[in-house]
Amino acid sequence: MNWYGIENINTIDSPALVVYKERAKENISLLLQMVGNDPARVRPHVKTNKISEVCQLMLDAGIDRFKCATIAEAEMLALISAKDVLLAYQPVGPKAQRLIQLIKTYPQTKFSCVFDTSETAAYLSKLAVENNCHVDLFIDLNTGMNRTGIKAADALQLFKEVAGLPNISVIGLHGYDGHIRDTDTAERKAKADAAYKEITSLKEAIESVTKQALTIVAGGSPTFPVHAKRLNMECSPGTFVFWDWGYKHQTPDEPFDYAALVVTRVISIVDATHVTTDLGHKAVAAENPFPRVHFLNAPEATPVGQSEEHLVLEVPDSSQYKVGDVLYGVPVHICPTVALYDSAVVIKDHKAVGTWKVVSRDRKITV
Repeated sequence: MNWYGIENINTIDSPALVVYKERAKENISLLLQMVGNDPARVRPHVKTNKISEVCQLMLDAGIDRFKCATIAEAEMLALISAKDVLLAYQPVGPKAQRLIQLIKTYPQTKFSCVFDTSETAAYLSKLAVENNCHVDLFIDLNTGMNRTGIKAADALQLFKEVAGLPNISVIGLHGYDGHIRDTDTAERKAKADAAYKEITSLKEAIESVTKQALTIVAGGSPTFPVHAKRLNMECSPGTFVFWDWGYKHQTPDEPFDYAALVVTRVISIVDATHVTTDLGHKAVAAENPFPRVHFLNAPEATPVGQSEEHLVLEVPDSSQYKVGDVLYGVPVHICPTVALYDSAVVIKDHKAVGTWKVVSRDRKITV
């Protein structure tokens, strides 16, 4: 049986998200090996997995600091007593109030967040004073992705504007270089080094004023091999724990393996060269163009049409398929695929052995 085959597949309704526990553990082990087995050098992003039990695997491996994108993800981590959680998302409006509530509700976890405007820092300061608490902040830097963050050249002034605000402290710099995905490792390294240089230059400028060390949190899965060699920062990959088709083929130099798949079944034979499965938009991330998923046990099957509950595949000969056949799919993008499921089926030794709730796919847990 291939590594992904499930002996009791008839107990799993489709479509389904399946997680291979031992392979996820191996990916965590590989991550740590790449940083010299020093857990303090990594701050994994949990937006990929959104599952308490997967984060617990990282805690069990010695990792105690994490990054997240939502309040629910932050609370999920607090519920398993994670030591240090960075909300890598500028909290505005009610989200800022929810962050304050998290800080008060879970004092055993140290929370921080990113910001890129003085208005956000001032609002967080006001809320912190009103609630008699303290908020640690990371300046969010735009090093080329052009999604959020402030340019490094303008960030020193931002730091000076907020330095005197009560009940907040700027403790670090955050830079996500997700735009750097070159397959050529030399090109990827050159771009990552250039982006990182902007961060370190700013760090030196601020530290010359404050005389206090700042923490750098940077990178994602594509640039992790580059940042893993830097000693004075925290690397923050996320997709590594499950991996996906996109990164497997964009960054073939990285050692991680697929640890989460989608299971689907053939539900109709359309004609001589087309079959339909139950893997619709609601079951696999649909933001990418076709193919959005590749099938390990049917590499010749090419997605050609998709709707909410259906995925039509073009095949050389549909007579080789029958209704009920099971296909094991690797999503091009696993992160938003996980968020489509309320639970994942756990696979161990080729058998489904239980389920894990995808707890932080919800917008809210309690806070």
